[in-house]
Amino acid sequence: MFQGAFPFFVPLKPAIPALHLAVYRLTNGRLSARLAGQKMLLLTTTGRRTGKPRTVPLLYIDHGETMIVIGSNWGGPAHPMWVRNLLAKPAARVQIGPRKRRVTASVASGPERERLWQVVTGTYAGYKDYARRIADAGEIPLAVLTPRTAA
Repeated sequence: MFQGAFPFFVPLKPAIPALHLAVYRLTNGRLSARLAGQKMLLLTTTGRRTGKPRTVPLLYIDHGETMIVIGSNWGGPAHPMWVRNLLAKPAARVQIGPRKRRVTASVASGPERERLWQVVTGTYAGYKDYARRIADAGEIPLAVLTPRTAA
C-alpha cells in the first residue's frame, strides 16, 4: 500500500501500527477508528509461543454477524504473526471503538475464501495489488471473527 504511492512511509512502517494502537487505546477509537476510509479494530490474540496477549490494529469488514480481517502484512510475503497466533489459538478479543468482544476466529479456505475475497476486494481494491505481489508466496489469509460474549 505505502511502498508505491508513499515511499517515504517505508522506513516508518514498523512504527505505524504501534502509534495507531496507542492512539486507538487512548481515545477508545474516536481518533483512529478509520484509516483510508476503512474501519479499524484492535485484535488481541494469544502469542502461540509466549502465551502473552498481542494486540494489533487492523482494517476489518463487517460481514453479517462476523468480521473479516485480512492478513495482507502490507503486501509482504510472510503471514502476519496475528494469523499464526489465531491458527494456534482461535479464541481472541476485538475492540471496536469503546466496545470489547470475545470472538472465535477461523481462517477461510476453499470456496468460502473465494467468496469472501470478492467481498474484501470489493471493499478495498488495493488488496488485489497485494495478492499479485505475493502470488509466489501463496494466498493472503482471511480470518473470520465470530462474536461470542462480551469481553
